[in-house]
Amino acid sequence: MADSQEHELTAEEFSEQTQVRLDKRARMIEEGLTPYPLELPISDTIDNIVANNQGLEADVRTGVIAGVVGRVMHIRNTGKLAFAAVQSGAGAKIQAMLSLAEVGEEALAQWKEFVDLGDLVFVRGEVITSRRGELSIMATEWRMASKSLRPLPTLHRELNEETRVRQRYLDLITRPAARHMVETRAAVNASLRSTFAHHKFLEVETPMLQVMHGGAAARPFVTHSNAFDTDLFLRIAPELYLKRALVGGLERVFEINRNFRNEGADSTHSPEFAMLEAYMSFGDYNAIADVTQELIQNAAKAVSDDGSAVVTWADGTKFDLGGEWPRVSMYESLSEKSGVTVTPDTAVDELVALAEREGVEVKLPNHGKLVEELWEHFVKGDLERPTFVMDFPVETSPLTAAHRSKPGVVEKWDLYVRGFELATGYSELIDPVDQRERFVEQAREAARGDDEAMRLDEDFLAALEYAMPPAGGMGMGIDRLLMALTGLGIRETVLFPLVK
Repeated sequence: MADSQEHELTAEEFSEQTQVRLDKRARMIEEGLTPYPLELPISDTIDNIVANNQGLEADVRTGVIAGVVGRVMHIRNTGKLAFAAVQSGAGAKIQAMLSLAEVGEEALAQWKEFVDLGDLVFVRGEVITSRRGELSIMATEWRMASKSLRPLPTLHRELNEETRVRQRYLDLITRPAARHMVETRAAVNASLRSTFAHHKFLEVETPMLQVMHGGAAARPFVTHSNAFDTDLFLRIAPELYLKRALVGGLERVFEINRNFRNEGADSTHSPEFAMLEAYMSFGDYNAIADVTQELIQNAAKAVSDDGSAVVTWADGTKFDLGGEWPRVSMYESLSEKSGVTVTPDTAVDELVALAEREGVEVKLPNHGKLVEELWEHFVKGDLERPTFVMDFPVETSPLTAAHRSKPGVVEKWDLYVRGFELATGYSELIDPVDQRERFVEQAREAARGDDEAMRLDEDFLAALEYAMPPAGGMGMGIDRLLMALTGLGIRETVLFPLVK
């Protein structure tokens, strides 16, 4: 069946086609036909019919009568026959055949007059195969399910990226890969919840609107509450509330949530993003690393072609997320790659000199920021296989417990996959006196111009003073997890990304 649109529509042609469709809508109403009915006698789905009738020979009548709804993707009208490729929301297609003998002269004439590409239509009739073997419904009746007032984009040409992200609904209609991404994301979230349930974690919900932003080093969005006549922050992380839950005796908790950070947007960052955070009482950063590896590997198995931890990216590349993932020291790996011994005792002047030699710029440099920026410069790009980078500088991790045997570092890891950070995990800082001192130092950093420094949160400190159990915690970007599983950029993994 030929596509009735053969070229990209100009703005003028687009407007003309819309007017033509508006006129058809008006004529339908004049003739007593509703272009937008509230109910239809649907008895089956295109997906079920396609799945249950594989391998039929040509020119077969099944005797099955079905009423289905789908979107018209191709249409061809002849004298006494009309044909349409009708697509379900999941992308399955079936041919609708309307003949003068089966539907009658009036119904066939109305089909030819009123139905356009993009319309949602209801057809009812016998499931058959055509003489060419195409699975079809030989219609005995049809109805408009929803009249499309705008023409679909040219179907024989792929949408450009700008259209895909700005008009995702068109992307979903015309590109199977877009629908597959939504299904993949749903399967991943279901897998994460299943793995957490296996380990006896409770799913909880914490506030998005907060009087004090915290839980991460990031710039917040600010809004105003008319009811309370006060400024509020969109959360940058749920961490401080989830820890309050641990204080209250909920020993294992997680949340899949929306976070908002008033920062740049690129191929791995979005101002609004989906985040997973989890906290495990009486565990440490090694225990939560084990859980994180299991979470990701189970998610990979949920979406892989064969149920293994080997996923297939959009470009056909196979990526193996299986096995035990290596754990490397930040300081040791930096020393190895740079050729310079770097330890927690290395002076800031020495690190500044190394950064200047390498052309690495560091805003408001202190030891920790210099070490992390230099590590990213020398090591980050080489980490293709999933790798836990362990033991970070104390200055950059104000919510993390000091290492039990290595002075100057904290028990924190970042998980890198394909060269980007996918998740982070801590042995959580539970000493309220130490935590207050860390917050005070962060306040000093803020006074020196660090927009990402955390603020002193008295209510959170009060909660800690009621005794929080030792715990391991982790945070992981859901969008980035989808990137690791599919090989796509962040704007492809988000259903409706924010764009300028």
